[in-house]
Amino acid sequence: MRCVGACGKVAYRLRMDFDALLNEYFGTADIDGLTPDQLIAGIERLRAQFGLEKDSGRRFGLWCLLYMLGGAPDLDVAFKDEADREAARDFMDMADEEADED
Repeated sequence: MRCVGACGKVAYRLRMDFDALLNEYFGTADIDGLTPDQLIAGIERLRAQFGLEKDSGRRFGLWCLLYMLGGAPDLDVAFKDEADREAARDFMDMADEEADED
């Protein structure tokens, strides 16, 4: 399944801002060098920001990063709008396919 629409925009934006997001929430762009406690703390900071975020695009981007790190809330909790939930499902499929290829 190909990710289109909002999902595609977020995937592009995440590629562009991934290091900045890692630095903001984890204090480093080297996620592989984090201890388990640092990873958990960064995910908690991300989850807190996700809960406070009002901008739908940034909120979706934060959810995508949380999903990739294994800390995303369930879709029915994260998104009230069905279109956002469908875009998140598309992202999940795309991310899972990419992981299977690696």
